[in-house]
Amino acid sequence: MSAARVPGLPLMPGNEFRDPTKADFRRAQSLNYRNGYSVPAVPVSATQLSQAEIDELASFQPHLTYGQAKPAPPEDFIPSFVAFDKKVLRFYGYFKETVHESPQEYYRVRPINVYYFIEDDTIAVHEPEVQNSGMPQGRLIRRQRIPKNDVGDFYSWKDINLQQSVSFYGRTFRICDCDPFTREYLTSEGIEVNPNEEIPKDSYSTQRQKKEEPRNYKTPSDFDKLRQFVENDRKVLRFYAAWDDRENMFGEKRKFIIQYYLVDDTLEVREAPEANSGRDPFPQLIRRHKVPKDRFNLPPSFPSITLEISSNETKDYFKPTDFRVGQTVNIYGREFFLYDCDNFTRAFYYHNFGVTDFETQRVDETPQTLPKMEIPPYNGFGSIEDSLQSCLKLVPEPAKKDYIKMMEHDHTVLRYEAMLDSIRAEDAHRRFVISFHLADDTITIHEPPVRNSGIIGGKFLARSRIAKPGGTSERHDYYGPDDLQMGSTVEVFGHRFVITGADLFVLKFMEENPQLFSPEAIARLRSCLGPDGAAAYEQSKNPIQVKRREGDLSQLVAEMKRRMKSVRITGANEIRKLFLKYDRERTGFLNRESVTAICRQLNLPLDADLIDALMTHLSSGQDRVRLEDFEKFLDSASC
Repeated sequence: MSAARVPGLPLMPGNEFRDPTKADFRRAQSLNYRNGYSVPAVPVSATQLSQAEIDELASFQPHLTYGQAKPAPPEDFIPSFVAFDKKVLRFYGYFKETVHESPQEYYRVRPINVYYFIEDDTIAVHEPEVQNSGMPQGRLIRRQRIPKNDVGDFYSWKDINLQQSVSFYGRTFRICDCDPFTREYLTSEGIEVNPNEEIPKDSYSTQRQKKEEPRNYKTPSDFDKLRQFVENDRKVLRFYAAWDDRENMFGEKRKFIIQYYLVDDTLEVREAPEANSGRDPFPQLIRRHKVPKDRFNLPPSFPSITLEISSNETKDYFKPTDFRVGQTVNIYGREFFLYDCDNFTRAFYYHNFGVTDFETQRVDETPQTLPKMEIPPYNGFGSIEDSLQSCLKLVPEPAKKDYIKMMEHDHTVLRYEAMLDSIRAEDAHRRFVISFHLADDTITIHEPPVRNSGIIGGKFLARSRIAKPGGTSERHDYYGPDDLQMGSTVEVFGHRFVITGADLFVLKFMEENPQLFSPEAIARLRSCLGPDGAAAYEQSKNPIQVKRREGDLSQLVAEMKRRMKSVRITGANEIRKLFLKYDRERTGFLNRESVTAICRQLNLPLDADLIDALMTHLSSGQDRVRLEDFEKFLDSASC
């Protein structure tokens, strides 16, 4: 008879019973047969627990049958003032005190010790006493509980940590360090202690500490500045450097000249201007003075805004040993690459330092091939010169004019007769007058009106320069005085004109200025004018002899003076230019032909007696005119 345990009772004798109704006491077979083989059978127990029962037993807490167990004796009570007696957390820190009206310092750092008493959460602040400090030191805040805020909270040991600032009664204290006991206690309470922090030093404390240190006396240097001046006067080391600033926006690679003066160990940096660089030619980038290697290595109290760096602040200046060809030198934040030097610098380094490697470094880059500007074709608006100026410059400027030519040939006009070369029958009898202005090579075309012709005459073409056909957009050939010959064709904006005649003044001008015309053009015009025209021309060459009255020549000379004044030949430079223009052999004199040419240029009368009177007035009876007499005459004309 199997025994069954009653739930809730301990497994002890008397707490179980047998089932009286059980009649089968056979033992279960322990083997089973599968596929002819005997395998152990898993016994099935009637008392096997399910997973739910196992989970329930895991959290089952049995109750005592015979009442509660005997309680443990209570521990001895230890009050806080006994447990934390003589346990103090010590922190090290400082606070800054402002110093007014002192040029040497702006603030002073005063170290302090903060004591936190754990037994009653009180805090005391003490300042270590410094001998001969001149300030009251010692206890700053007596031992007491210090309020944390206006609500009524007080500071506890959880509110104080390293690298933090605490405010006690309006004064801020910086906590920098603590002792080992404090660090161990805070770590045991689960507080992560920050790393230590050094207490800064002020200028007064540093200066005071230096004064208290034992003094070291140095022997005066045997360096002789006078000897350096005598031996190295006018001796300069010259290096050729390049500054590459292309890493910054709008930067470029520029060349400079570094000159090191041996007489006083100063240096200067001068620009090496290049043609068409687009920069103003400033002479110096860095003026001559002693340059420190690191200008930022200065004391923190040095007022660099108002004072310059002297030998009291820095001792490390550039020396000749700091410069080598092929190395880079940092001068005031700029990296200068030394790529070459002069012959004196090579000799100096060879005799003093034994340096023989002076290989010139290459810094010039291969110039980029710039695209060639293409001139667009002429669009027909305005003149060709004005349209070309808008392509050459962003802000177009007027085309340059030949002012000397304008002064020589002002009001000189060559008139030709022409007919229109056209297939239309009504254009066969049309005649035109082509006027060529020698001052600026412009052409005007006028058609004389003819009654009952059905064509309105008048201005056919305004004054303008006419380009020859077949020109390109980059180069245009314009009609000149030699292009207008008898029988030649002039094409003007699609209209073809054939020159059929000219006046006598054209033939006269051609023979007086043969350098402007070809001999064929002069001979052709003479043959076209015929014997009547040539005879008239020869007659015009012999001027009419006018009977002069007394005083006429002096009036004409005065009129010539007035004419010269009207064309603004008054200054000394203009007078000399006019004189040297006709004194081609530079003899210092003008003959009669030169004076006649000057009168012709100024459109003055060319009568023989008037020229004789002018030569007599200028040369005082001689046949040539000196520069001094010519200047006196024109100076009197300008008065």
